Amino acid sequence: DIGCGTGLNFPWLCERVTSTGTVIGIDRSPTMFAQARGRAQRNGWTNVILIQADATELETPDISARITSAGGRALSDAALATYSLSLMGAWPSAWQSMWGLTTAQARLGILDMQKPTGFAAAFRPLAQLACRLGGSNIDAHPWTALEQDCTEVQRDSLRGGHLQVRVGSKPQAT
Repeated sequence: DIGCGTGLNFPWLCERVTSTGTVIGIDRSPTMFAQARGRAQRNGWTNVILIQADATELETPDISARITSAGGRALSDAALATYSLSLMGAWPSAWQSMWGLTTAQARLGILDMQKPTGFAAAFRPLAQLACRLGGSNIDAHPWTALEQDCTEVQRDSLRGGHLQVRVGSKPQAT
């Protein structure tokens, strides 16, 4: 979970990986990181590994070593970024980190925001203000990297086009 924040995805992720898998949360914010750690401890999720780091500056070998020393596998079968890449000025670097920290068969997912479209375009000023106040770039469109690099891409758009969801697979080696 790149840019895991307070760990809001952890309940769903822990349910999906069960007790035999591992959830890895990466976030650079000390405040968010502390909340994610507290959430994992309160829920008794011993299979959650938290790494405080800036996703735009990750060195794959270093992070993989930190993950394995904490009991996880060096590469993950999946990676997720929820409302986080648009907060990162150098989000393409974070995308490359997601790519580098996953196996050759991995599934990758991005949920992020853009300006509302169609009938919801009337809410653009509100969406832009909310993103600006929250520190995200509504024009970043980080899901475009997933669309470019992955195969079997599934697309969805919610809330008048404001929310963009993409899931894809790393292409099979030929």
